[in-house]
Amino acid sequence: MTYAAMAQFAQSWGLFLLIALFCIAAVYALWPANRETFKRASALPLEPDDAGDAS
Repeated sequence: MTYAAMAQFAQSWGLFLLIALFCIAAVYALWPANRETFKRASALPLEPDDAGDAS
């Protein structure tokens, strides 16, 4: 197998893999069962820190 053939294979299947991973991540993020989890996580930076230390 030549370098050109391996590069072509990696480029085409690499693109397919990245598109598939993006679709999986988008479906996971938009899945209705995950809505409450992400809503709680988005509010965490706005909640006061109860630890008491300022450092």
